[in-house]
Amino acid sequence: MSIELRALRYFVAVVEAGSLTAAAAQLRLSQPSLSVAISQLETEVGVPLLTRSSRGVEPTGAGRFLLDASSRVLGDVAEISATLSRFGAGLAGSLTIAAVPVLMWARVPRLLRDFARASPEVEVRPLDPPPWVALDLLQQNRVDLAAVLVADPRRFARRHRDEFNIVDWGAVPIVAALPPELRAPDDAALPLPLRAFDAATLVLPHRTAAVPSLPESVETAFRTHGIVPGAIRTVETIQGGMPLIEAGLAWGLLPDPDHGSLERFNVAVRPVHPAPQPLRALVLTRKGQTTDPALRRLLDHIPDAASNRV
Repeated sequence: MSIELRALRYFVAVVEAGSLTAAAAQLRLSQPSLSVAISQLETEVGVPLLTRSSRGVEPTGAGRFLLDASSRVLGDVAEISATLSRFGAGLAGSLTIAAVPVLMWARVPRLLRDFARASPEVEVRPLDPPPWVALDLLQQNRVDLAAVLVADPRRFARRHRDEFNIVDWGAVPIVAALPPELRAPDDAALPLPLRAFDAATLVLPHRTAAVPSLPESVETAFRTHGIVPGAIRTVETIQGGMPLIEAGLAWGLLPDPDHGSLERFNVAVRPVHPAPQPLRALVLTRKGQTTDPALRRLLDHIPDAASNRV
C-alpha cells in the first residue's frame, strides 16, 4: 500500500471543511474530482473513511485515526521542507573549520560570533591543528574550511591554487613575547630593539615545508640584521612554546593577529623594531566547494573575501 501525500491533504481538507463541496472550493478542484480522489483513498486503505449525510461528511473511526496520523505526517513534511529550504539558504546545516591556534585565540571567535548572529541554526565545529594538518584535513574533505598563517602568500598560492580557493585574511604582525618578569608598564608600547634577541634563547615552532610561516619570517629578519640568538629551542607548535616563555626559559617572536591575542598568556608583549615581515592569514576552501550555501554565508563574514583572492 502506498498513500500519496496529496491524498492525505485532500482527506484532511474534507474533514476540516465538513463537506466535499467546501473542501473542493478551498483546494480549487472540482467536486467530482475530489470525490473520486477520496474514493480512491478508501479503496487503497481498504476501509471507509467518511460517512456521508445531508449535513455533510463525518470521519469514521478509521477516518479519525487517519486524520490524526495525517496531521502528524503533513506537519513533519512541512517541517522537513522548511528545514531543507533553510539549508538551501545557508541558514541551517553544519560546518567544520580547522584554524591554527593563533587564529583561534581571537580572530576565529569574532568570526563565529558574527556568523552565529546571522545563521544561528548552522552548527560550526572548530578544530585547532598545526597548519600542515589543517591542509591535510581540507584535502581529505574532513573539514570545510582551513585558516593558516604563511610567510609568503604568493608562493603558497602558486603551490596550492589548483586545489584551493585562497582568500587573504589580512596581515598578522610579529611581536616580542617576553617572560613576565620583563614586563614594564611604561615600556609596553615602546618597540623592543630586534637586536635584543642577539645571544638570547629563542623558542620557535619547527619549520615545515608544507606551510612556511613564522620560523622562516623570523630567520629572514635575523639574517638581514645580523642577529644570532644564543640558542633556539624548537617546539611542535606556537602554543607549545608559551610555557617556556612564561617560565622565563626563552623569549619569543610570535604572531599577534588582533593586537591582543597573546593577552591570555602570562607574558610581556611588545612591538619590535625593525619588525620581521608580517605573516598573512589565509582562508582556504576546496575548489568547487563554495557552492555550499552555509559555507558561502560564512565566507561573507570575512572582510572583503570576494575581492581578496590570492
